Amino acid sequence: MLNSTGDRERLAKLAQSYQADQQLKYLHLQAEVEVLLQQLRALEQRRQRTEQHVHN
Repeated sequence: MLNSTGDRERLAKLAQSYQADQQLKYLHLQAEVEVLLQQLRALEQRRQRTEQHVHN
């Protein structure tokens, strides 16, 4: 149980630190997903161009 204002303040700081860490991890994952989507789109475009050349 939280017995003092100091305990509550330490817990609040810990929670803020945890939230910031989780937000940073989320942003990194979001950026990684965006890079992977761009790579996937590029591969799909390359595949479509290759198929067009084969059929022509």
